[in-house]
Amino acid sequence: MCETQGRLDGKVAIVTGGSSGIGFEAAKNLAYRGARVIIASRNSTKLVKARNKIQSVTGNKNIEHRVLDLGSLKSVRNFTDFTIKTEERLDVLVNNAGALGLSDRLTEDGLNLTMQVNYFGTFLLTYLLLPLLKASAPSRIINSVAVAMYIGHLDFDHWNDVGRYTTVQVMANSKLAMDLFSAELSRRFKDSGVTANTFDPYITKDTDILNNMEGLSKNISQLFVDIVGQPKEDVGKQIVMLAADPDMANITGKHYKFCREWINHWLAYEEDFTQQLWDASKQVVNITADEDWDI
Repeated sequence: MCETQGRLDGKVAIVTGGSSGIGFEAAKNLAYRGARVIIASRNSTKLVKARNKIQSVTGNKNIEHRVLDLGSLKSVRNFTDFTIKTEERLDVLVNNAGALGLSDRLTEDGLNLTMQVNYFGTFLLTYLLLPLLKASAPSRIINSVAVAMYIGHLDFDHWNDVGRYTTVQVMANSKLAMDLFSAELSRRFKDSGVTANTFDPYITKDTDILNNMEGLSKNISQLFVDIVGQPKEDVGKQIVMLAADPDMANITGKHYKFCREWINHWLAYEEDFTQQLWDASKQVVNITADEDWDI
């Protein structure tokens, strides 16, 4: 159900978390379809290996790798500055990177680490790349969420608190923020040719998502993943369906799972709340006057 004949020749795609797991599979599949693919993650060694493997397997030599640490707003700004200066277009942005089980602490930017890695860094990345996406329209933004978003809660006065939320709660909050950000994106860019949709990878085998967990909880979680998880190759196909299928060209503001439209969080339809999220997020990541195309 995830198969598509869509091609991306002459198109440019960015995949965060593209050096391994789901992101790697998505990047490889995009490369098969002729896209120029930029894979981004924190580890330059893994990026080089992933780039070389994608080039070798697909025969597509137009694969780039760039370091991006979503836990650093400076790194995000450096990445977007370089991309805007060197890329003439951007047709697909796959916001796949995320983490579970990170330490309960603040980053150098004064933000909750999980919230920044899973949401604030991606918000800033997307916000700064939106002018290029709009200039390249039709273009697509694909955001990774999780089923945990349904139990998420967003309190803008406390979403960066340390010691307030459990590991699962803060992850749920970050994924809910991603989902509502996508809903607001779809409304703001409805008539611009830029689409924004979310996907839930469900439970996926052979990824690094459990690397930050320890002890018995990690072992139990790994056993569960091994039993019920779906292959990462299948999830990569789901992302590529959203990125390349011609039938998705004008679809925006939807949530997908197993390549089917799925029930979205009810807050995605509360425009006042998603607008509030947008404004609060801009403030948290300190959008400057020069960056603020939204004024």
